[in-house]
Amino acid sequence: MHKTLGHCIGRLTRVLCLSFTLSFLSTSHAVEAAKPAQRIVSLLPSLTETVCALGACNRLVGIDRYSNWPESISQLPRMGGGIDPNIESIVALKPDLVLMAGSARGVDRLRSLGLTVLTLEPKNYADVQNAFKVIAKAIGVPSKDSDREWRNLNAQVSEISTSMPQYAKAQRVYFEVSSVPFGASESSFIGETLQRLGAKNILPSALGLFPQVSPEFVVRIQPDIIMVGEGNLADMQARPGWANLRAMRTGRVCTFTSKESDVLMRPGPRIVEAARLMSQCLVEKSAAQAKPNS
Repeated sequence: MHKTLGHCIGRLTRVLCLSFTLSFLSTSHAVEAAKPAQRIVSLLPSLTETVCALGACNRLVGIDRYSNWPESISQLPRMGGGIDPNIESIVALKPDLVLMAGSARGVDRLRSLGLTVLTLEPKNYADVQNAFKVIAKAIGVPSKDSDREWRNLNAQVSEISTSMPQYAKAQRVYFEVSSVPFGASESSFIGETLQRLGAKNILPSALGLFPQVSPEFVVRIQPDIIMVGEGNLADMQARPGWANLRAMRTGRVCTFTSKESDVLMRPGPRIVEAARLMSQCLVEKSAAQAKPNS
């Protein structure tokens, strides 16, 4: 079915849960509050998850439509999203802190109405670490505690990488984030995780964080392993020449459920779970190749 570019971009935005935009740089706007925030509205899933990882889930009073983890937030009021925040509803909640992406709409409007707005838009590991630090300061969590939490997450990713068999290393990977198609490059947080696991990303940093990819480019490069959300697999299989990709012919395609895709595509505290999912894929899809008699 023919899809307009606008429709595809809309799908990409939903898939990535507004965790990044394709044309804006990562931004951070620090806040100085007289006292730790007690009523928080979060309009970005990765920031919602960071608040909860820092032990302040109970201070959330409103969230965006895409935030869905942990389960304890499921009954909170929904305030729209980064492209369509419900300004009136946000103001009515009387939050003392609003968390948003820097590229989201409504930032200036909310500030003009007297609300404290903190803008963070994590796109790589350094941004995730910074989000822990800045949010912790805003909600009154001691820096030693947030630093310890980050070090623990980082160490667990390293442990996952260390535990992987050597045959699963150096696999050339194509990670698709949307059926336009857009892929995750070396410089994205997804690419950083792949690199830490020893994989070779076929999309170089020079293409940008999440570049639109020519289907012919992927056919020419012939990745060893493909990672994709299950909702995009049918589009992928229908592309000219893709049925003949070695990875497709030999079953070296990892498809992730929508819940797993949330984990993989949100640069936040679930990076350990994301690393584990990628590691399992690399090990499973490399194992047959590593056994000549199989």
